[in-house]
Amino acid sequence: MDNKFVRLALPVLTGLSFLLSGCGGVNLWPFSGEKNQDRLRTPSNATEYQCTGGKRFYLRYLDNGDAAWIIFPEREFRLDKVTSTTGTRYSNGIAILDINGNEATLADGPAISFDGCKAVGK
Repeated sequence: MDNKFVRLALPVLTGLSFLLSGCGGVNLWPFSGEKNQDRLRTPSNATEYQCTGGKRFYLRYLDNGDAAWIIFPEREFRLDKVTSTTGTRYSNGIAILDINGNEATLADGPAISFDGCKAVGK
């Protein structure tokens, strides 16, 4: 009885795995790394900033420099230009981006901080 069950189950399981692997949302191969490749791509018209501690973010200017678009792998948000006594500052009331030449500091609330950031390739 066990052999009969195995002979019936094996073709069904094989066919099912082929059907599922054809679906776009199912990845049966755990070593493909496709998600990491998507995260490593530089967004168009954006400048990469690498910060201390291996942190990084991307910055895209909007409205002729009156706004900045911050891009992280997991989220994006807009900051508007505000007055500053040194350099250029953007904020949305929570996050603050200070830019002075090719260096930047980004504080996203009280817990998230990006210090010593330098524009890559500039």
